[in-house]
Amino acid sequence: QVQLVESGGGSVQAGGSLRLSCVASGYIYCTGWFRQAPGKEREGVATISGNGLTSTAESVKGRFTISRDNAKNTLYLQMNSLKPEDTAMYYCAARSSAGWYCPLTPNYNYWGQGTQVTVSS
Repeated sequence: QVQLVESGGGSVQAGGSLRLSCVASGYIYCTGWFRQAPGKEREGVATISGNGLTSTAESVKGRFTISRDNAKNTLYLQMNSLKPEDTAMYYCAARSSAGWYCPLTPNYNYWGQGTQVTVSS
């Protein structure tokens, strides 16, 4: 059982930046950030494997960067140039290996409680 605790959400104006953090209770190969806006399905934002292999959604490429510190069991999401359409609840997720790259589909075993990100225009 892996427990995940997110932090770092908040409200920001369009063009601003936020950094999300997620502390895991132990090491697990696949970790990622997902988001869900009201009335929409949960979608993958970015994932990173224990080897540092990343996958990033097209909608955030060039603006969001995922990273992790294996020594601290901590996952990060640096979000720059935020847009109102980035407004959502952001979730940290983890699962065991699914191949070299970690999937952007939300079939993960472990989930954090979520942290709200609100971007105003």
